[in-house]
Amino acid sequence: MLNDLFMDSDAAYPLDIPDGALYVYPAFFHADEADGYFQLLREQLAWSQSRIKVYGREYPVPRLSAWYADEGRSYGYSGLRSEGLSWLPVLLEIKARVEQACGEDFNSMLANLYRDGRDGVGWHADDEPELGENPIIASLSLGQPRTFQLKHRQDKSLKKSIQLPHGSLLIMGGELQHHWLHQLPKSQRPMGERINLTFRQLRV
Repeated sequence: MLNDLFMDSDAAYPLDIPDGALYVYPAFFHADEADGYFQLLREQLAWSQSRIKVYGREYPVPRLSAWYADEGRSYGYSGLRSEGLSWLPVLLEIKARVEQACGEDFNSMLANLYRDGRDGVGWHADDEPELGENPIIASLSLGQPRTFQLKHRQDKSLKKSIQLPHGSLLIMGGELQHHWLHQLPKSQRPMGERINLTFRQLRV
């Protein structure tokens, strides 16, 4: 369904990538909409900074985050477990637009706020058991354009970098999470704030 939907769309296009499905909607929200949503999300979401333990030492996660979900849903990632907050009206509005574009229902959303180039997220896959075998994950980017990188788990020669502009939507599907890792690397260049919303369907 995902492949058929996006192949028929003039506004979105598939990226040539083996062992998975990857689509980009470069202008999912036009500039004025994206600006408005960025301000509302920056002001209204319950941003907090988690801490993780590495070899017995505790460090702050290099980004702020907030987790929203249907009632009773919790999610574990990077050794952290979060109980979902109740959906805000602005999130339900965005979620409905994303669901319509993807042909998928989502019951949870992880928001990340990257305050500048010193914030990022390292190599990982969204392959937690709660997401099911081949999850569809919709990732909305607002604010500072950042580079999204992927690398194949088995074939080290397969790499891809994608510039995600303000108002863009990235869709990951198929077997992508089994075969690829992705990251948002840190940067030494001066950068403004970026908000990323990743919509997911928790299966358990």
